[in-house]
Amino acid sequence: MCGIVGYIGKREASPILVEGLSKLEYRGYDSAGVAIIEKEDIKTTKCKGRLLNLQEKLEETPIKGNIGIGHTRWATHGEPSDRNSHPHSNEDETISVVHNGIIENYLHLREWLTSKGYKFVSETDTEVIPHLVNYYYKGDLLQAVMAATSKMEGSYAIGVVCSKEPDKIVAVRKDSPLIVGLGEDEYFIASDIPAVLNHTRDVYLLNDREYVLMTKDGVKLFNEEGEEVNKEIYHVTWNADAAEKGGYEHFMLKEIHEQPKAIKDTMTSRIIPGKSITLDEINITKEEIENINKIYIVACGTAYHAGIVGKYVIEKLARIPVEVDIASEFRYRNPIVDKNTLMIVISQSGETADTLAALREAKAQGARVIAVTNVVGSSVSREADDILYTWAGPEIAVASTKAYETQLIAMYIIGLFFAENKGTVSKDELEDLKNEMLSLPEKAEECLKHKEVVQKFASKTYMHKDMFFLGRGLDYAVAMEGSLKLKEISYIHSEAYAGGELKHGPIALIEKGTIVIALATQEDLFEKMVSNIKEVKTRGANVLALALEGHEEVEKTVDSAIYIPKVNPLFAPLLSVIPLQLYSYYSAVQKGCDVDKPRNLAKSVTVE
Repeated sequence: MCGIVGYIGKREASPILVEGLSKLEYRGYDSAGVAIIEKEDIKTTKCKGRLLNLQEKLEETPIKGNIGIGHTRWATHGEPSDRNSHPHSNEDETISVVHNGIIENYLHLREWLTSKGYKFVSETDTEVIPHLVNYYYKGDLLQAVMAATSKMEGSYAIGVVCSKEPDKIVAVRKDSPLIVGLGEDEYFIASDIPAVLNHTRDVYLLNDREYVLMTKDGVKLFNEEGEEVNKEIYHVTWNADAAEKGGYEHFMLKEIHEQPKAIKDTMTSRIIPGKSITLDEINITKEEIENINKIYIVACGTAYHAGIVGKYVIEKLARIPVEVDIASEFRYRNPIVDKNTLMIVISQSGETADTLAALREAKAQGARVIAVTNVVGSSVSREADDILYTWAGPEIAVASTKAYETQLIAMYIIGLFFAENKGTVSKDELEDLKNEMLSLPEKAEECLKHKEVVQKFASKTYMHKDMFFLGRGLDYAVAMEGSLKLKEISYIHSEAYAGGELKHGPIALIEKGTIVIALATQEDLFEKMVSNIKEVKTRGANVLALALEGHEEVEKTVDSAIYIPKVNPLFAPLLSVIPLQLYSYYSAVQKGCDVDKPRNLAKSVTVE
């Protein structure tokens, strides 16, 4: 979710680049930088921290030039630092690159380039790009970029300048957003439309593997075969605020729709058919896994609910006992921890105070700690023994959606990794599960198509003061998350119950008109869940059911039903939570609540 800008024209590039980057701050970042061609040299200024730091450095040491590229970085490879900030250059600083995305095969490329004599100064995956462009450069920057990207695997939006061709910017996109702004005798590239709106409303929306050649005389677009592409100009009619949200009314809705990509990115380079599961910064051996006698998963709020799914997954696949704890309770109950204990802490921000305290308590007692976090260089990532990053990108809305989905993916990856090492799952079954996981982004896209059904149900129920969520097994874990989302943003009181617990008290709360959302995605528990639905229907409840495709018979029992694509029930939580997120969202919108900034809540809870 980094931000890229580029400018070529008659004006000074520096203030335009910084202004463009400021319009992309909503994407989140931890460092910023620019590279500008001054006379016939590339001058680079970059630094860790806020954009203000970059502005101050540019005021102290101005760079004069009409062509340049800029970047705000959200760290994925390498901690936030001046050295890891973009732009990155080749050794003699004649080629400079900004990049949004992940180069999956960067380790292989880095080793190969090192063998050719290239030297690396950062920890980033991006640094392979300028060296690779340099390797293929024979006097034509566009051809060199095309040759370099043919060797790259992963996602990228790239902007490149070269002091040997000081009148050009070359850019390309694959799976990461990039647009071209068309001004009067000036041209722009950017990760998103807000960066150019103060200068033009005419843009090209690039497709994957389309290359851009910008000079002061104009813009040419090419496909990967080098053939020129003609493209219609898109005229932007949104205001700047709407543009930041990609045309969505709220950041939360935008982030719900970004979940398929977040799921895919978090699996990237880790789940590959026919290959062992790769965990970049987890250095735990097969012997160490076999010696684990207990796993604690410790987290707060939404991350805690991801941990409950993790318990089901790890116990089923790896056959290791797992206990899930609320971080604020863990260290106050004198937990039994020793050197054969593994703790997995989950925190989107990596700064959650209670989770950090639990991590430190476990380490003090000799436990090994794996951190699952979305923020490189965060406190939990620095203090844990091992790290698994969830590549969700920045999440602006306070109520977590895509971060939760990527935390689930992390739990599945860890479960499969342990099972692979322990041999508790056959190779054939492991391959089936990996292939099933790789299909999840497309199935998540399918779930988003049900939003009209969800919106209709929300429009009929949003004025209710109490609601109930029911589920069994993994569905109960998802019911807890659905209930929390509704509370967080609509302020409707809701509770989640295990279906089998109905008769033990909660059924006393069911009366005519009570809203119940029932999850029935677990094949082996489907009939039991239908019985629970009938119990609440008999007492007058209004029921919305979530089930797998193929179980349309549930409609005979409920008032409304939504079906998620057929999937191994183990992975159903990734899909079934999406309609629940949408239900919470539309209920909050109907009530006129501040969806992105619900009352009394903060994105990161950094105090106990």
